[in-house]
Amino acid sequence: MTPPTPRYDASRLHDYACALLTAAGMPDDKAQGVADILVDGDLLGHTTHGLQLLPSYLREVESGAMKVEGQPHVIHETPATLTWDGRYLPGPWLVLKAIDAAIAKAKTHGTGTVVIAHSHHIACLAAYPLRAIEQGMAVLIASSDPASGSVAPYGAIVGRYTPNPIAGGWPVQDGKGEPVIFDVSASTTTNGMVARLNRTGGKLGGPWLIDNQGNATDDPKSFTADPPGAVLPLGGMDLGHKGFALGLLVEMLTSGLGGAGRALGSKQWGARVFIQVLDPAAFGGLEAFTTETGWIADACRTAPVKPGNPSVRLPGERGLKLRRQQQAEGVALHPEIMPSLKPWAEKLGIAMPKTL
Repeated sequence: MTPPTPRYDASRLHDYACALLTAAGMPDDKAQGVADILVDGDLLGHTTHGLQLLPSYLREVESGAMKVEGQPHVIHETPATLTWDGRYLPGPWLVLKAIDAAIAKAKTHGTGTVVIAHSHHIACLAAYPLRAIEQGMAVLIASSDPASGSVAPYGAIVGRYTPNPIAGGWPVQDGKGEPVIFDVSASTTTNGMVARLNRTGGKLGGPWLIDNQGNATDDPKSFTADPPGAVLPLGGMDLGHKGFALGLLVEMLTSGLGGAGRALGSKQWGARVFIQVLDPAAFGGLEAFTTETGWIADACRTAPVKPGNPSVRLPGERGLKLRRQQQAEGVALHPEIMPSLKPWAEKLGIAMPKTL
């Protein structure tokens, strides 16, 4: 029989992550924000973008590539917009600050947009929307990394941009119903998933890569061949023109609006980030907004399905249910994660959390 997956108390995982980061030299407020987002990623089931990232973050802190002191620099600001040079400060902490700033602007002006140039990596985008939703706001978040080019433009066999995720969320039924939350890449899969399968073995769930001969493949090893293959845009070989368009949209919102991207030849792992918060009260009103979002949510959820199939599940529904379950029963981490953190725990003198 397969042994049960070890589970960990979410608050202890948070304390463990925070302790590792502070021991590595990150100030407590920044470490708290990073730990919040990494643990939330695992709570929501995004196991390649939760604590899986912590060893890489610790290496970046140790090398000085992830800055830990100071604040972002303001490049430009208007009543409803703000552009930061993030100075490669911790990405999750920067995004949490940016969401707060965008919410403050939206409360006054109906909308607030923050763009961050030179952020470090921002982890799981699905972990952010609840921060705005809980205040009755709608939010959109997009991210790209100009230092990497792993996704092929539609029709090409080499990578030119990153998976470029777009996330967002909004309340429904005047805050009484489950909110809608989505986090999708403009590519068929993520770099993190391809890297994990290259380490652990196995195939992708479909022909989501293109090899160096132009063939669609499910073999992650094609990604590291010489010359390398690439990730296909969302839609794959048939409908990838749609994912390609979304990928370019994210490049415009992030590097374009931030004025610092691929044209400058950036080599530092990080992110360019777009965050926009909308206050429904400044448009048709929150009650009308949630009536509409609630109606379409219910209409989709109750739409007839093929006999024997499960009912329609809204974006975010599974993740939020899993989050509640894991908060109560413990977080089931991917088997790679704790072994990858053990050397850091020993090096920094931090006790590893016990399983439940």
